[in-house]
Amino acid sequence: MKKPHTPPDLQEIMRLCVNSERFDDVLHLAVDPADDYPHWDNLRHLPPPEGLTPKLWWFGIKLRRRGLLKEIALTDKHGRPFRFGVPDLVQAELHDIDMSVGRAIGIPEPITNPQTRDRYLIRSLMEEAITSSQLEGAATTREVAKEMIRTGRQPRDSSERMILNNYLTMQRVVELRAEALSPELVFAIHRLVTDKTLPDPTAAGRFRRPDEKRVVGDDFGEVFHDPPLAEELPARLQSMCDFANGRTPGFFVHPAVRAIILHFWLAYDHPFVDGNGRTARALFYWGMLNAGYWLFEFISISSILRKAPTQYGLSFLYSETDENDLTYFIVAQTKAIRRAIEELHAYIDHKTREVRELEIHVRALDFFNHRQAEVVRHALKHPFQEYTIASHRKSHNVAYQTARTDLLDLAARGVLDQKKRGKTMVFTVPGELTERLKRLDKQEHNAPESLEARRI
Repeated sequence: MKKPHTPPDLQEIMRLCVNSERFDDVLHLAVDPADDYPHWDNLRHLPPPEGLTPKLWWFGIKLRRRGLLKEIALTDKHGRPFRFGVPDLVQAELHDIDMSVGRAIGIPEPITNPQTRDRYLIRSLMEEAITSSQLEGAATTREVAKEMIRTGRQPRDSSERMILNNYLTMQRVVELRAEALSPELVFAIHRLVTDKTLPDPTAAGRFRRPDEKRVVGDDFGEVFHDPPLAEELPARLQSMCDFANGRTPGFFVHPAVRAIILHFWLAYDHPFVDGNGRTARALFYWGMLNAGYWLFEFISISSILRKAPTQYGLSFLYSETDENDLTYFIVAQTKAIRRAIEELHAYIDHKTREVRELEIHVRALDFFNHRQAEVVRHALKHPFQEYTIASHRKSHNVAYQTARTDLLDLAARGVLDQKKRGKTMVFTVPGELTERLKRLDKQEHNAPESLEARRI
């Protein structure tokens, strides 16, 4: 990632504009593109409106933007305030967010159904834990990470530990959504995020000290961000919590915008030695859930950010390099939220179609409860998979006895093979699973016992 070009000096452009008597033309013609809020780094490559140079276009755009920006309590290390606006493209995204995740109407049935919602919740928590960790350099596959979480095995390396920490953190954030944000709560989240991952274990849940590394850069010495001094952090964190809890500023801030700014604020202040990005994204989730956007339990924002990490990083830098204009970050994050919502709906649609197709070919699924049917569907796609009571329990958020009964019943009916590995019961997928299901289908449909009587 390269640092964006610094925008040109507006005073110099204004002198050129006034001297050329083009001021009225600039104000009339210089508007943002309808679907974007470009930084100078991008705008300088775009064709300007007829009659304007790129710099005059930029000057006019900046004049328009300044009239919409409002200050918040976040300041840079020089004491200059950050400001934000809500242009039309953000208002449109916020409307979609309100309609999609702020109400129950139109929510996909698998999420509103108590029998299946836990499976989608756990899938989302795992996805967010994995991709948020990958954004910070965790190197492991999605399948290995999910296997670790489902089986409950201990992490084998720092990448797996990071992912497990994120998973536990996301679970905790869901539980804490109704609580006000406080410095103590922020420290507690940071301790969860960084547990057993820091070279200095005492750095978990405390501010970085003046003598500890604080700049953010790349491996080649390029510094992207130099955060505020350590001595300022206690007051800045309290100010962030006041903002998160709605005590500041003295005007309305849309709840989603407030959560997005909270994300930026923690990342900008960089109060910890490590784990700032993961903590910032966890606080964003707290902000959305605290505001009543309950569907965010099922949405992974990091899975979107992971697909374009450079754009994610640039959205921070755009705000810092253009007069502390937070609108760049807000635009980028509202677009990411929309894509995350779209991905959730696409995933549910895909799983629904998949279920229907499988049920057409394997009528025997009708004779299992929804958890067992999910195991069968998974087994048909993963012929070498192993299942344990612990993994089944964690995947569906059920009691030990319920998970045990599910798997033993599948083994009794020949759907899974059962064996012992030490003291653990392991259930494996037989090579001829499809044939066994067909035979079971015939047996069940010929049995005198009713379908409902056989369901658990």
